Amino acid sequence: MIEIIDLSQEIYSGMPTFSGMPEVQVSVHATHEEWDGISDSEVVSPAVNRLEMGEHTGTHVDALNHMARQYRDQSIDTMPLHMFYTAGICLDLSAKAPGELIEIEDLQAALSTANLEIRPGDTVLLYTDHYRRAFGTDEWEHGPGISAAAARWLGEQGIAAFGVETQAPGVRHVSNRSVHHICGELGFTHYENMVNLHQLVGRGRFRFIGLPLKIRGGTGSPVRAVAVFEA
Repeated sequence: MIEIIDLSQEIYSGMPTFSGMPEVQVSVHATHEEWDGISDSEVVSPAVNRLEMGEHTGTHVDALNHMARQYRDQSIDTMPLHMFYTAGICLDLSAKAPGELIEIEDLQAALSTANLEIRPGDTVLLYTDHYRRAFGTDEWEHGPGISAAAARWLGEQGIAAFGVETQAPGVRHVSNRSVHHICGELGFTHYENMVNLHQLVGRGRFRFIGLPLKIRGGTGSPVRAVAVFEA
């Protein structure tokens, strides 16, 4: 028996997006009524939808070429698939307030409390409960985030990636730009806009899967991220 926990946001028209990113529009491109020549039906049955959105929509992973211009050749389609299919752990940082930095000592304390260790190649998910507290409110853009020092420390552990519930891995206008640069420098990445991390806390290690679309030259991609527990 396996248990699969969905860690991904729903994608829908008008959903919250990071400031300056494309808005999301999902519209009907063709209906079954059109295809079947039915003109008097009161029911519209979508056959094909049109998606208009940026690569960094909803639950997504950043490509290394998103981190800084010097990494421009490392697009999402060039990144090895093993970065997105890893062992995973989830750390409880829910005591952190909006706008507060997550420091190295916070990560180490959360590891100790959970009796976990970070292993090379892991994906480390950071539970702050910001999604359940703030999604769809004015506070959504002001979540906690990791410091530059914490990002470097994570990278030095040899992780494949880390993941956050917030729209950005660092605190906006404080550490976020530096966190991206450090990811590029050390060759690891991060996931944003994750959900259901509260279901992973205290459960130990799991299989993490967050495969991106194979977008030529892409700077990131939406993912259907999941955690898999095997009995």
